Formats: sequence, structure tokens, C-alpha cells
Amino acid sequence: MPQDAFTLRLIAKELGSMLEGGRVNRIVQPSRDEISLLIYTGNGTVKLLLNANAQDCGAYFAETETPAVAPNFCMLLRKHLQSAEILAVSLLGFERILRFRFRSVSDFSASEKDLYLEVMGKYSNLILAENGVILGALKTTTLDEHVQRMIFPGAKYALPAPQDKVNPLEKESLRAVLAHAEGDLGRYLFTRVSGLAPITAEQIAAAFRGGDLTEHVYGYIFSDMVCPCVLERDGAPVDFYARRVEGARAFETLAEAQTYFYSARRKIKQREGLRRKLHTALSAAIKKHEKRLAQTLEKKKECERCEELRVKGELLTANLYALEKGMRGTELKNWYDENGGTVKIALDPSLTPAQNAQSYFKRYRKQKRTLEMLAPQEAETRAELEYLQSLLAAVTSAESEEDLAFCEEEAAGADLMREAPKARKKPARQEIPFRTFECGGFPIYAGRNNLQNDALVRRSDPEDLWLHAQRYHSCHVVIRTNGQQVPDMVLSFAAAVCAKYSDANGDRIPVDCTRVKFVKKPPKSKAGFVVYTDFITLLGDPSKL
Repeated sequence: MPQDAFTLRLIAKELGSMLEGGRVNRIVQPSRDEISLLIYTGNGTVKLLLNANAQDCGAYFAETETPAVAPNFCMLLRKHLQSAEILAVSLLGFERILRFRFRSVSDFSASEKDLYLEVMGKYSNLILAENGVILGALKTTTLDEHVQRMIFPGAKYALPAPQDKVNPLEKESLRAVLAHAEGDLGRYLFTRVSGLAPITAEQIAAAFRGGDLTEHVYGYIFSDMVCPCVLERDGAPVDFYARRVEGARAFETLAEAQTYFYSARRKIKQREGLRRKLHTALSAAIKKHEKRLAQTLEKKKECERCEELRVKGELLTANLYALEKGMRGTELKNWYDENGGTVKIALDPSLTPAQNAQSYFKRYRKQKRTLEMLAPQEAETRAELEYLQSLLAAVTSAESEEDLAFCEEEAAGADLMREAPKARKKPARQEIPFRTFECGGFPIYAGRNNLQNDALVRRSDPEDLWLHAQRYHSCHVVIRTNGQQVPDMVLSFAAAVCAKYSDANGDRIPVDCTRVKFVKKPPKSKAGFVVYTDFITLLGDPSKL
């Protein structure tokens, strides 16, 4: 985003007109790099977020949560700025620094303090100063660090080292530099004039129609004209601008544009963060159960030859007369071999032949019991794996934060999350809280997760049509038939919905379709698991949606 001095000057002017005369009612620190000020103005109360994060640095209005503990810098701001009046908001010179001037009055004194927001990417910072002396900072340096600029309490506040560029405030210096402009004008402006982002420099160059270049550049930079807009791509915000950009969404003020941009960015970040959190937890659980299944199958493989132990025990018992104590092995005719072959049997020389036979029978019974115990363990582990993979498929196909919240609740209910999800206000219950579609006059519903898949089947009429991807994890889809014949076009659309919300890839996904009355949920089975009969198979193409 072009958080350059050009844009910040306009933002400072707009914030000044909105906040000057307002009073700070509350100060919180929602995260490590953010400070939120609740400010009462003559037109109401606003939440100003001062962000020093590398990606979202800036000053804009946003809703924030209140943490349980206030860090040290937050406590320092509360001490000095609580109930303080905002005197002015300005840009410091033509640097990427916003200065908020406050006036605090106590029973014994009155003082003015400056809060500097340095919008400089990964070097962004918040610094509180009084009379040019630093009282505290969000990010401080120490004397041990080899830095040119000291930032710690008691040090004098100094501007960052100047760049090797001309300050546009110095008009004559600007004229001298622009007298030698050549090549790509936008590139030249960006490399020679301070305070301009590449996009701003390109816009200035594009607006030049000949004449005095210095007057054009100076007039463009220090003009108060704004046409705020936000550029979006595929439903996600790309950037916001102070001047009009083709294809961008227009806003009345820069504050509105910034609020929309950062709110949308924050929602996307929260959604993808929750998706990663769920994906990590489910992947770990899947890996754990896969390891357990592998161990079970290994034990099963070891025990599957237990019948050979029984046969050897029986052959030894039948040939006791021919065996003696102290033998280390023998080779006996195998009566169970259709070809009349022999079998070699190892013996313990310290045991009698009868004791060796009983040893083989004992090992046989032990391995047989192990096999009987492994069978339900294997079935349980496979069922758990199937459930986890279906939940992972729901997380992957989730399109909104609400979808992921449903998945988080289900995962927490299954004890798959280390931390329970935060309590959230539940919206008014809808009659059908599912993904909803319509085709050919037929309502089509799709579950968001396994719990909703079960609810969808329960709430459907026995004559409704039910669809599920064949041999893949997918949502359950139901077509409300209302006793009518469903056209092929509607079936094809519903199959496409089922294919889209599955973990299958491609444009010809097999989807089974049957009546709801043929769909049964076995007792004590996992959420989302059903068995069905009397089905036909369609081909779903997600690209048709």
C-alpha cells in the first residue's frame, strides 16, 4: 500500500479535522505492534488504531479486542495520555511520520506530549516524547546495539537518517533535480524525490501533460484533492490509494477507504490463520492415527501366521515317540500339506518333546488372542482416520470464517484442539443453516461440516435426493424435491456442488445419488458417516458453478 509521505500528509489532514479537540477515553494494546485509542469527539466515539506492524503499519479506524493484560508501553501511554486532549495531527516535515500532539492536565500541572507513528515497513515504531525527549517506545534500542539512532527513555528524539533524495518541500532543490529528468519519469521521480511510493510516482508521471514539470510535481504532491479508492482482485483487497485508480472501488474519505481495506485484510488474515491452526491440529491427529494403524498392521502381520504354530504343535504331539529331550530341531511330515511335504520345527533342547509342543500351543493361543484384540482396534483407528480426513476436507473447502468456526467447534468437540475456541455470539438460528443454492426452481443445500451433514440428512424428507462424492470426502448435498421429478440439469448442478466441496481434483468427479430414505447412519458412528444403497453415479464438474 502507498503509505508514503504523499498519502500520509492527506491522512494527517483528514485525521486532524476529525480528532482535534477530542479526548482519549481508553488505551489498549490489542497485539504486540498495535495501540488502540478510544477517542471521544464532538461527533461521537471512534477507535483509532496505531499500527507499527511491518505489513499493516498506519493510522486508521478499526474494531479491536481488549486483551486481559496491558504491556508496559500501553501502561506508559495510559499514564501520560489518559483523558488527554488531541491538539493536532500532522505530518512531520515530509517524512513518513505522523505526529499526534496531546495536552494533558492534572490537578498540579499541564503538559504537552507528542506521540510519533513512524510508518516505515519493518522499521515502523510508536514513540512517546515530551519536549523532544523520549519517554518510551514500542520498539527500543540499547547502548549495546550498533545503531545510528538511539531509541530509549531519556534519549533525544531524532529523525531517521535522511535518504539521498530531494525533499519536495524545498521547491528550488526540486526544480534543480527535475531539470535533469530523463527516461522513465515515474522511475526518475521515485529514485530522486523523497516521500513517494512507486505507484504515487507513476501517477504523477501519468498526469503530466507538458509544461513546467516542477510546478506539476509540486502541485500534485501538495494538492489537497483526494479521490480515495480500494483496488480489489478476486474479492480480496490489493491496495488503497488517495487518488483514483482505474477499476478500484471509490470511497468518500481516506478514513473509510483505509477502514475497509484493513478490516478486509484483517478478516482474511484471521480466516487463513484459523485455517492453518485447524489444518495443523488435524494433520497432527491424522499422522498420529496413521502411525497407530501402521503399528496395528505390523502386529497383525506378525500374528497372521499363528496357524503355523498350531500345526507344529499338533505335529510334535503326534510324533512324541520319535523325539528325545535335547534335540535342537526336527523335520516332520506335514499332514496338512496337500503335496505331502515336510516342515522343519525348531526345538528347545532344555525342554522335553511334550513341553516343546505345549510351547507352540501357548504361542498360538497368545497370537490368536492378539489378533482378536487387534481387529476392533484396527476398525476403530480406520474409522477415526476417515473422520479426521473428512473434517480436514471440510476445512480445506471452507470459504468463510463462519465455515471455519463451525469446523473449529466440531474439532473442539472431538478434543482435537489444545485450546477451546473463544466464545462467540451465535447468530439467530436459521431454519436451514447450510450452504444454499437454487437451480431450476429446486432448493439445494450442502452441509458445511460433518455435524451439519448429519443435521441435513435428519431434516430432509425421505423422498429428497441425497448426493455424496464417491470414494472421496465431501459435503452432503440434498435436493428438495417436494414430490416432483428432478431434471437432469438440476442433478448435474447438485453433483457440481458436491464435487466442489470435496477433496477430489478434476472435472469428472464421480458422485453417488440416492433418496434420503436409503441413507442410514449406523449407531455410535462418527459425525458425517452414513451408509447408503439404491444409488446411481453421476459425474460432477466444479467448473459449472
